[in-house]
Amino acid sequence: MSEVIAYADFERVDIRVGTVVEAREFPEARKPAYILLIDFGPEIGVKKSSAQITVHYTPETLVGRQVMAVVNFPPRQIGPVRSEVLTLGYADAEGAIVLAGVDHAVPNGHKLM
Repeated sequence: MSEVIAYADFERVDIRVGTVVEAREFPEARKPAYILLIDFGPEIGVKKSSAQITVHYTPETLVGRQVMAVVNFPPRQIGPVRSEVLTLGYADAEGAIVLAGVDHAVPNGHKLM
């Protein structure tokens, strides 16, 4: 377990739900990855994310899926791609990432509470 933090520290991390509107291969990445375009609703808009999720997902299975992402980290340059949000997931027993998400549809852009 990590160190104990105050609730105010948690509130500073802006985790939102969005819908993947486009997913494509990212051949320039050092490790297998996809480039995702995620719609976070009118307040935030569509953001780009590089995600190493190729073991459990294909681009076709990602489009239309709601995912969770941190939207207030600074953008990160990954090769030729500027990743604007950090898509969240958990490592399975072999280390492959399984996406964090919601089990019922919620409006894009809603914040994790």
